[in-house]
Amino acid sequence: MDYNRIFQSAIDRLHDEGRYRVFIDILRSKGSFPNARCFGGNGPKPITVWCSNDYLGMGQNPVVIEAMEQALHDVGAGSGGTRNISGNTHFHTELEAELADLHGKEAALLFTSGYVSNEAALSTLGKLLPGCIIFSDELNHASMIAGIKSSGCDKQVFRHNDLDHLEELLAAADPDAPKLIAFESVYSMDGDIAPIAAICDLADKYQALTYLDEVHAVGMYGDHGGGISERDAVSDRLTIIEGTLGKAFGVMGGYIAADRMIIDCIRSYAPGFIFTTSLSPVLVAGALASVRHLKASAEERRAQQDAAAMLKAKFTAAGLPLMPSVTHIVPLLVGCPVKAKRVSDILLAEYGLYVQPINFPTVPRGTERLRFTPGPTHNAEMMDELTSALVEVLSRDEIRLAA
Repeated sequence: MDYNRIFQSAIDRLHDEGRYRVFIDILRSKGSFPNARCFGGNGPKPITVWCSNDYLGMGQNPVVIEAMEQALHDVGAGSGGTRNISGNTHFHTELEAELADLHGKEAALLFTSGYVSNEAALSTLGKLLPGCIIFSDELNHASMIAGIKSSGCDKQVFRHNDLDHLEELLAAADPDAPKLIAFESVYSMDGDIAPIAAICDLADKYQALTYLDEVHAVGMYGDHGGGISERDAVSDRLTIIEGTLGKAFGVMGGYIAADRMIIDCIRSYAPGFIFTTSLSPVLVAGALASVRHLKASAEERRAQQDAAAMLKAKFTAAGLPLMPSVTHIVPLLVGCPVKAKRVSDILLAEYGLYVQPINFPTVPRGTERLRFTPGPTHNAEMMDELTSALVEVLSRDEIRLAA
């Protein structure tokens, strides 16, 4: 058996399809984000980052950094192991209380990432509910799909944000079977929003539980950063809300918030929680400071929304292929994996502008794109520079897009 040939063939397929992923070697510059340094070639060169999921720049916020430095000084680096072995650090306890309060729930549970929280929670829920049917939006994140698959439940996939199709599937299901509707609030590749209240109406009608992924909305929407569910005043109608600490909150980790009994079940049964070393108290202290700050401050959210609106307007005025988006996500359609990668490479090499191409399987084939996430510190001059660069690069004969 030629194992190396099999592995090489797998990599060659990605190259042939134009979707082999290359990650740049980068360091952000504390206090001056979105400025960063890109390593490689003749040493580090300055670049401007346009695709970070640190949407509000909280990873650079002095309040967050000070809290992490203080925690490192006070308690050291690591957590010491799983919470089953090492117990809860007080930072974990405080952060879970803040997150429960943020979403109006009785309790919350921390995980090491948003991926882990989705996989662990959904797989465990399915196993605890005999005969459960999980209804999943077709554009749900890979972590949700992994959790649903691991649950062993019957899975029904409904067309994206299609309420009629969801109801059709619910109506056809065994009325006595446990049901769970799993969906996201903000879909991060297209920048659209789920009709949360209408999905809750269907859940009430067919006696289904609801599981909402707010990963790309927590910190970003609502008066206190509770996400789209807070903005739309429907948090109390959702069974479980899942979120991340690694995007708008600027640190690392994932969590779920729900009533106390559900949280206790996940805590007690989910292998992805029980057998994983808990987050470092340094990270938790930073996330705690970030959550508390964004609960009280709307300044970062307003500035980010203004930046997104400004960039969309500049792209539209320049005739760039902007995809529709009602959120902070600014996607530019390229439609070819090879060209998307080439545009990204040229922007970085010639203009010092970094945006990562988005290809299959993250998005469907033929919808490859560049995904921009302007933040509070991206100013008009930076946007003009980016827009002009895109106009020039997309006009090149080797790049020119189909109408």
